[in-house]
Amino acid sequence: MTTGLDLGTPATQAIRSDEDVVRVRQLVRTTAVAVRLSLVDQTKLVTAASELARNTLIYGGGGSAEVTTVADGRRRGVRIVFADQGPGIPDLDLALTDGYTTGGGLGLGLSGARRLVDDFDIKTAVGEGTAITITKWSR
Repeated sequence: MTTGLDLGTPATQAIRSDEDVVRVRQLVRTTAVAVRLSLVDQTKLVTAASELARNTLIYGGGGSAEVTTVADGRRRGVRIVFADQGPGIPDLDLALTDGYTTGGGLGLGLSGARRLVDDFDIKTAVGEGTAITITKWSR
């Protein structure tokens, strides 16, 4: 579960096309640089965000990414909420299994994206959609 104080106004990017996935990547990179994440952590966060944005588009039928800077004591970080109103994930345990992918994304799957970030939370309901919240903290 993500904790911390919101520092900035969230920036929301609609995800309706491949171009929007690129826009999410750019927004996440810009925000990660602003909170001074290391280059390695920037790359991990952008990679996870790209996978989750693509999943939002392909499996959720589109949705949004809300990017916010957060703080927890001395640490600063980037929190992203990916949300869609799609079909939901019928077997979450299977979807979170290492190596499980349906072949439509970068091949990371949800478990790969989870490993790239510090905090990962997923809420899904069949027929209602999915919301995934990730956070990457500065070191």
